[in-house]
Order: sequence, then C-alpha cells, then structure tokens
Amino acid sequence: MSASDESLPKAPHAIEDFLRAYTEEGRLRGFRCPNCGLVTATWGLACARCGHRGLEETELSPRGRVSAFTILHVPGDEFLNDAPYAYVVVDLDGGGRITGWMPEVRAPSEIKIGERVRFQPGYKPGVQFVRDADAPRSG
Repeated sequence: MSASDESLPKAPHAIEDFLRAYTEEGRLRGFRCPNCGLVTATWGLACARCGHRGLEETELSPRGRVSAFTILHVPGDEFLNDAPYAYVVVDLDGGGRITGWMPEVRAPSEIKIGERVRFQPGYKPGVQFVRDADAPRSG
C-alpha cells in the first residue's frame, strides 16, 4: 500500500447497500455532513461542499419536487418495455437530490417542474417515483 492509499477515507457503507435499501427496504438512504450540514443522496467518501471526511448515513425523505425531467423513448434493455417514461431529477424534502424514473409519465405535457412526487419501490431496479397524491395540487 502506498502512502497516498493510506490517506484515502474508508467507506463504512457500500453502494450495494443503498441499492438494496431501494428495492428490499423501500427507503432512500443518503449522507449528512456533520461539518457543514449538507444532505446528499449521492454516495461518496467526502462532503462535496466542504470536503469533510466522515459523512454520516441518514434516511432521506421519500417525498420531493421534480426539478428537471426528460422523456426517454429509447431506454436501456431493462426498461425497453416501459418506454416512453420520464427520467426525473427530484429535490427531496429535507435535502438531497436524486434521479429516478416515473413509468406513468409518457409525455412532457404530463409532468411539470415543481410537481410533488414520492418514492415508491417498484418492480424495476433504481428509484421509481409516482405523483404524491397526498400533496396539494398547484394550479
């Protein structure tokens, strides 16, 4: 092991644990920086804002707002029979931003930036979102 290898932080978690949480546990996991408070859904070894090592695992809110989306007509093999569908970027309540898919959305006219969504474990890998029926509708 070289000197530079020794300075790398050790991960107390694995990406596979996060993926398993989506499908088997029905929850979103992320990290919180104890130094600056940044909450992120992105797996990492150090804070993207301040560089602090020693991120703490945290459970993320399953609800949030769509901040960006695109409609996929030519997806990867696992989603071939589901196309078209929306691939979304969601700002989660309480912090964190995560990407996922919405099988019920088939056209740009069926979704809006700012729309309330919630995580719903699905039959496909990854993070599936659906409209948040409990959220108030905006005009």
